[in-house]
Amino acid sequence: MNGSVNQESVDPKKYVILIGLVATFGSLLFGYDTGVVNGALPFMALPDQLNLTPVLEGAVVGAIALGAALGCLIGGRLADSLGRRKNLLYLSILFFFATLGCTASPSANVMIVCRFFLGIAVGASSVTVPVYLAEIATKETRGRMVGLMDLVVVTGQLLAFVVNSILAVSMPDNSHVWRYMLFVSALPAVALFIGMLKTDESPRWLVARGRISEAMNVLQKTRSTKEQAIAELNEIQGLLSEESHCKKFVLSDLKQPWIRRLLILGIGLSITQQITGVNSIMFYGSQILVQSGFSTQAALIGNIGNGLISVLGAGLGLYMVGKIGRRPMLTAGLVGTTSCMLGIAIISNVMSSSPLLPYLVLSLTVTFLAFQQSCVSPITWLMCSEIFPLRMRGTGMGLSVCFQWIGNFAVGFSFPILLSNFGLSSTFFVFVGLGICAIIFIRIFMPETKDKTLEQLEEMFQEKAGETSEHVRRQNVN
Repeated sequence: MNGSVNQESVDPKKYVILIGLVATFGSLLFGYDTGVVNGALPFMALPDQLNLTPVLEGAVVGAIALGAALGCLIGGRLADSLGRRKNLLYLSILFFFATLGCTASPSANVMIVCRFFLGIAVGASSVTVPVYLAEIATKETRGRMVGLMDLVVVTGQLLAFVVNSILAVSMPDNSHVWRYMLFVSALPAVALFIGMLKTDESPRWLVARGRISEAMNVLQKTRSTKEQAIAELNEIQGLLSEESHCKKFVLSDLKQPWIRRLLILGIGLSITQQITGVNSIMFYGSQILVQSGFSTQAALIGNIGNGLISVLGAGLGLYMVGKIGRRPMLTAGLVGTTSCMLGIAIISNVMSSSPLLPYLVLSLTVTFLAFQQSCVSPITWLMCSEIFPLRMRGTGMGLSVCFQWIGNFAVGFSFPILLSNFGLSSTFFVFVGLGICAIIFIRIFMPETKDKTLEQLEEMFQEKAGETSEHVRRQNVN
């Protein structure tokens, strides 16, 4: 089913912007559904609600990450088989019904299952949205359109924190307030469904399926002139022809040292992004602030600061990423996040009875997120999209993102258990140790990729492994 927009009445620039706004509702849901648990968890853990133990808290929070690990593996395949647009349409339905299941959950077990299915939608959308945006955008707007995804994700988390605080303050005696917090995400799911009914399929996917006239129709809607549409159609057809002559990635390719190195680097970067402890703050920020001395309502309001700095940091990261090298930017980010974790670990131990403690902890979590969202997260996503050669880009990116969600699950599941058994200070010392390991990994294994084309990067990795370009060209061609 094609979009219902009349070609003659379409302003190409406005239509591309409309598609971008509609598609990023998937990213907004990604952010809201991962952030809303921050404020909902203290209420759903109450004895008269879901009566959560620390292990069950970890399972409720971590279920979405496990589902997302599966979702990001199948999301790309579904987008290739169904189409980017239709895949997002079906995912909006999954988002909606999984949200209703979470909202109405009578027990922790039902909540865990529903959060797992919600995670599948989150993971699948996290790989489908950027592909759809990249393929529908013009070459001039592609970078900003794809970069917008990360900004919308953290905006969704900020929205969750704002909604949580408003509901908690306005309904202080309602122990079911967490259900209202979760239900709000059904609204953008409906908006995504309605929006995708009115937009078009990716022209690249249509060309790959031999639907050339439909692809041309979409390009004429999204490009300023007919000549530009024809030129891009020819470019897409030429690129697909080149790709058809490329040898597809198979497991036996891992025998090549440079391929193994790239896969290890991609997985390592993804794990590095998680072991900073970012999701201990994004998922459990309210509990951290409560344990440091804030009331529940004050902690939920304080979390808005965490969400706001995440949005500002993501915007700053989009600006800096084209001006600063990848290695120094990521190193600076990791030094900053590790230092903030060290600060929280120390002051929560030596100032445990001070009335200043909650304000100092909040200041450090805000500073942590400034480093994380402006330096660590954007470089991680960018590097994973840059380092893999064409024939293994989909597989390499999929595996890297899968391990990112596995790391997300490990942090989300273990944090309340560590907090319950060892306290705030010792738990954050664990993240300090992991942060030091991440810095060492980056300084030893991560190359600088700024100002190099994807082809130059591929050749650089081959040369480091002692393989000539001619040898690899022979490997790549059938």
